[in-house]
Amino acid sequence: MAPEPLELLAARVARAKARRAAWEPLWQECYGFALPQRAGGFAAGGALRLADRLFDGTAIDAVEQLAASLMAELVPPWSEWFGLRPGIDVPPDERGVVAELLETVARRLQGHFDRSNFAVEIHQCFLDLVTCGTAHLLFEEAPPGSGSAFRFTAVPVAEMFLDGDHGGEITRFYRVTTHTAKGLVERTPASALPAQLVDRLARDPDRPIEVVEAVEPEPGRGMRFVRFLRPGEAGFESGIVLGEGHFETCPFHCFRWVKGAGELYGRSPVMAALPDIKTANKVVELILKNASIAVTGIWLAEDDGVLNPANIRLQPGAIIPKAVGSAGLTPLQAPGRFDVSQLVLEDLRARIRHTLLVDRLGPVRGPKMTATEVLERSAETSRLLGAVFGRLQAELLVPLVQRGLAILRRRGEVPALPIDGRAVEIDYRSPLARAQARADVQNTLMWLDTVSRLGPEARAVVDARAAAIWLARSLGVAGELVREDGEPSGTTSAASLAGLTAEDRDAT
Repeated sequence: MAPEPLELLAARVARAKARRAAWEPLWQECYGFALPQRAGGFAAGGALRLADRLFDGTAIDAVEQLAASLMAELVPPWSEWFGLRPGIDVPPDERGVVAELLETVARRLQGHFDRSNFAVEIHQCFLDLVTCGTAHLLFEEAPPGSGSAFRFTAVPVAEMFLDGDHGGEITRFYRVTTHTAKGLVERTPASALPAQLVDRLARDPDRPIEVVEAVEPEPGRGMRFVRFLRPGEAGFESGIVLGEGHFETCPFHCFRWVKGAGELYGRSPVMAALPDIKTANKVVELILKNASIAVTGIWLAEDDGVLNPANIRLQPGAIIPKAVGSAGLTPLQAPGRFDVSQLVLEDLRARIRHTLLVDRLGPVRGPKMTATEVLERSAETSRLLGAVFGRLQAELLVPLVQRGLAILRRRGEVPALPIDGRAVEIDYRSPLARAQARADVQNTLMWLDTVSRLGPEARAVVDARAAAIWLARSLGVAGELVREDGEPSGTTSAASLAGLTAEDRDAT
């Protein structure tokens, strides 16, 4: 297939910019009030100007806590947050061997994630996700000789432009970055730069140049990548291709908090709390102004020809002259008190923390919790983040595992594994995913305990071997610890297993 002309690519980039333009004013306010330190693009301009008028830090603290909680619940550092297990089409007599192989592959893949900069970059993505509702992670293959095969980059929202179908599915990714002419020459292979372009850039090394990186689907070949200068950039009317190639899986991972019907960009909890955030910021500003008036006061002075207000210094030991018989300086009494502002401010801050889930996902500040309280807290977390977790699972976790396996397969470290649910499926082991598994285990243990008290005939229904295998799978036990090819243990072991559930339920 012949490559498309750069004019068509540039037209699609312009269309993606037009679709994003309506979101930018809202993003500026979200960054300005909740994440003013985020640099890059519009955040360094409008958002930092808003930060000059920032008086309340409730939203900033809540955003950082929610991002840290998401990271701990979804992809905890140095912890196994995913695994691989045989799919439904794997025969029962082969599941043990396949499970052991998949466990080895999963550990190798997890090791590359742990040795890379994934934990650093994904936290920045979660900050963007909570603030503006959309985050972008670039997943590249590291150069040979690196400690890990993976390299991650948290792409600022200001640099990414998305396009897709009318249903809201993202199919095209465009990243627009600005380089100096000198920097562009240093980062681009000499063979990709025409001699005329090098000469023009050498005349003005500090000239800003916009570089576009486009990733689009190409039937039969995965994802097409093109890095180019748009037509008209640097004085070239037809544009210049700086590099191109193909990816088996998309290197850009864009995930969203909440998505409306037909929308490409997500909506964030900061957007929902923005009215309260702005109001709380204004209330604190008024409180500070009222405090300054209360400290310095407002004074009245008679124009008696002796008192000169320009020469008055309100300081200890000062002597202020006045005419005989005049009142001199008299304080102006305030018309009312501002105590009601504290009530309003506390209510606003409580609503901000509630919207940003700080009061429900934050650390426990009370005494040590019981096992029941731990389970209830996990269940509450699952209910709060159920929809968000489902979207992050589809848009972040699954693409991460697929992209990582594709890179390792290209290097020859792992075999080709189709993650389609039939041959191989992903086993989510993050704390948030384990909450539902613990609930299922509790129900199963309760059933086994009840069956054990109904007599030998009821206990004969229990398959102890199948129950033990299912419990191991639900609790995330390593595959090499489970023998799935052994002989059935019979009803006696079933009764023993059912009898142990009453003792072990609280521990589980």
